[in-house]
Amino acid sequence: QRRSLAPSQLAKRKAGDEDEEEEEDWHPPTSRKRQKAASETESGECYRSPFRKPLAQLTNRPHCLDSSQHEAFIRSILSKPFKVPIPNYKGPLGLRSLGVKRAGVRSPLHDPFEEGALVLYDPPVLSAHDQLKIDKDKAPVHVVVDPVLSRVLRPHQREGVKFLWDCVTSRRIPGSHGCIMADEMGLGKTLQCITLMWTLLRQSPDCKPEIEKAVVVSPSSLVRNWYNEVEKWLGGRIQPLAIDGGSKEEIDRKLVGFMNQRGLRVPSPILIISYETFRLHAEVLQKGSVGLVICDEGHRLKNSENQTYQALNSLNTPRRVLISGTPIQNDLLEYFSLVHFVNSGILGTAQEFKRHFEMPILKGRDADASEAERHKGEERLKELISIVNRCLIRRTSDILSKYLPVKIEQVVCCRLTPLQTELYKNFLKQAKPVEELKEGKISVSSLSSITSLKKLCNHPALIYDKCMEEEEGFMGALDLFPTGYSTKSVEPQLSGKMLVLDYILAVTKSTSNDKVVLVSNYTQTLDLFEKLCRSRRYLYVRLDGTMSIKKRAKIVERFNSPSSPEFIFMLSSKAGGCGLNLIGANRLVMFDPDWNPANDEQAMARVWRDGQKKMCYIYRLLSTGTIEEKIFQRQTHKKALSSCVVDEEQDVERHFSLGELKELFTLNETTTSDTHDKIKCRRCVNGHQVRPPPDGSDCTSDVSQWHHCADKRGLQDSVLKAAWDAAVTFTFHQHSHEEQQGIP
Repeated sequence: QRRSLAPSQLAKRKAGDEDEEEEEDWHPPTSRKRQKAASETESGECYRSPFRKPLAQLTNRPHCLDSSQHEAFIRSILSKPFKVPIPNYKGPLGLRSLGVKRAGVRSPLHDPFEEGALVLYDPPVLSAHDQLKIDKDKAPVHVVVDPVLSRVLRPHQREGVKFLWDCVTSRRIPGSHGCIMADEMGLGKTLQCITLMWTLLRQSPDCKPEIEKAVVVSPSSLVRNWYNEVEKWLGGRIQPLAIDGGSKEEIDRKLVGFMNQRGLRVPSPILIISYETFRLHAEVLQKGSVGLVICDEGHRLKNSENQTYQALNSLNTPRRVLISGTPIQNDLLEYFSLVHFVNSGILGTAQEFKRHFEMPILKGRDADASEAERHKGEERLKELISIVNRCLIRRTSDILSKYLPVKIEQVVCCRLTPLQTELYKNFLKQAKPVEELKEGKISVSSLSSITSLKKLCNHPALIYDKCMEEEEGFMGALDLFPTGYSTKSVEPQLSGKMLVLDYILAVTKSTSNDKVVLVSNYTQTLDLFEKLCRSRRYLYVRLDGTMSIKKRAKIVERFNSPSSPEFIFMLSSKAGGCGLNLIGANRLVMFDPDWNPANDEQAMARVWRDGQKKMCYIYRLLSTGTIEEKIFQRQTHKKALSSCVVDEEQDVERHFSLGELKELFTLNETTTSDTHDKIKCRRCVNGHQVRPPPDGSDCTSDVSQWHHCADKRGLQDSVLKAAWDAAVTFTFHQHSHEEQQGIP
């Protein structure tokens, strides 16, 4: 037993054992190994373990293996290939090494034979003999749209993506890489272009990306919308760079960084920028090259002389896509500018185009043209269309009727109030705009007269200042207003259209949870809407040219939320009518018509879009027998080239005869609808729809655009029926899938 050698312990033991012999010094026991070693030392023999091999003596000479042994050793190593620890991995094991280009046959990025695959390019089928001769490293492969996108594309969108890809890869027109996407609003032009960009950025028949970078140029109000759409459809697979504000130095720094990106995997391959920012920073973007440029709302490039057009045209890129739901077609030089931008030279120079196309076509459309000139004009028009259609694709909104709820567009003719009638007649007597017309030309004062009459049709308050100042046409008009009249409060009963609008809003609010979009061409009219909403305590939001870009996106998103309390969205058709998605509302009131039907169509397409769940109602309000009905008739007039009008002055000078100009400045007080009178409807007797004509057609000839015309007895819309007694005289309505034709 081991004992402690501490002094205190030794003293205790000594005191307890006095009678015993003095204790000997204690030594700790030695281990067995030490005992064996000691015994071996004493005997002179060294102990060795039977399990230990003797060490080999180290020398400087390498140990040489036989060559056959070395080869066998290497073969044994290579016979065990590297296995990737991923379940269901189907890669070419043993043939591919990390960091080394894959050898063997090329393969497409996505399976072209998968169900529902959208194949943009099929390599030519080769015979067995040709397959032996072809270079495996140069064999073309299928180009297949990413299944993430192809699964959500509708049939017309798949067709559109194929068309776009064929155009930008010069397969439709050899040597030309541009096209115009002219689908009507709501058909998914943005999604089709995102699919095109993603495909070009990732693959090509050469088994590598077709482009490195792409630029999207859009109106400033749509920059954030493009960014959100890319995020929505690609789900974080790509990081776009959106520039919608900032200092000049900050924007320049971002653009320089974007242009300096190189390689197969560019961090931010898509730049989204507004037209204004692009124009101001064009020098930075012109220093490098870009694979693709997409111009949204491309009808802004109709003038080849403006700075934005020239800045974009000088961008170093062969592939150009122009998006416009309302392409300009009535002004041939503007149409030439659009086509020339995407495919330079396809229509020759501007002088050649003017001589070969514009002059013969315009002469053929002239009212005094001879039969030979008309025939030549039609031939040149057909030739022009055949050339342009190779790089232009256009589908109408009829396609949407398969996917969206029914849309009913109703043209509501509203009678003028007694005050409006007296002011209207008084103006025509004093201003005498008809006498200003000479030789078919229209003067500045006559254009001003048109604007004054349009404002008067909206509400007398809009011309009250002119009455106060007794401008031409409004002298003594102040006496016609009610005693004590003030513009501080809106008085709906003084305007026929405002009265009908007040009824529509009240009935909608009290009988449903629908939301309403109010659209006007004048911000002054939006001011009246605000006064009406405040007096009726309707919650509303307003979007016009004074609102910042960032705030626009926020209020649109909030209004579209089902939980938002806002009942009305006021929209200026000039400022924000293009590209906005207002599916939170399903009723839209177009308060006044525009000379350019493209503006009206853009505004009216805001609610009937993807995501809409309710039946949509579009109310187009017109003052009966006034200049508004004449404007509407010009919109729907069937023309050889297009029904689009560029602006008032060009439209009035070019397309109106002297008789038609005079007719603008008339007031028909006896009609329920001047437009309905002109189409000579055979379904109606004394203004009442009683039966379809025997031949099954709605009206005489092929000029009727209306599916249905009705007085109060024939109305099916309860909201409009409730507003009928206010000031409505007549309505037309049509389903969205009915094709619009013209009024003669």
